[in-house]
Amino acid sequence: MLWLIILGVVGLAFAPAMWLRPSQRQQRVMGLRDLARESGVAVRIETSPLHEDGDTLPAYRWRYPSQHPGPDFLLVRDAVASQALKPFLPGWRWRVEPLRPLPAVARDGLEALLECLPEDAVVVESSTACLTLWWDESCSNEAFADLDERMRALRDDLANRPDYPEAHRRAQLPRVPPSAGG
Repeated sequence: MLWLIILGVVGLAFAPAMWLRPSQRQQRVMGLRDLARESGVAVRIETSPLHEDGDTLPAYRWRYPSQHPGPDFLLVRDAVASQALKPFLPGWRWRVEPLRPLPAVARDGLEALLECLPEDAVVVESSTACLTLWWDESCSNEAFADLDERMRALRDDLANRPDYPEAHRRAQLPRVPPSAGG
């Protein structure tokens, strides 16, 4: 009887520690985020760009070189998009379409990426600063390596294609100080 009491007390002492232990999914996601960060991908949990959705989602960002900004666009998976949005590919709709047509190589890369994304990937977004994937982190580390390669290739194909190239060029010009005594 004394042993039963001792086991009960020990069990009660270790129970909170077991509750604090990360689940298998949490451990897998932590490993995935570490792998992404090691390869230069910025990972943040932010409010999702989905319309009327206050939920947060992981955002994985592949940055464009600062001298080579990307175009602005936002593609949403059909399952979470309004039917009023313009279709792009089966299963994907434009919320924000790029102002200038994408070059063929970038369009082909984007189409290939969208076809291979996991079902929990709900938004692919590009801004002048980065290419972003909004998703629920469902893939393994091995599958992420392939995804990372595809996202990098697309980022490279989209780089230096800003929607407003003249504004970007003016911002990059060196400033000439006013002449003294002029």
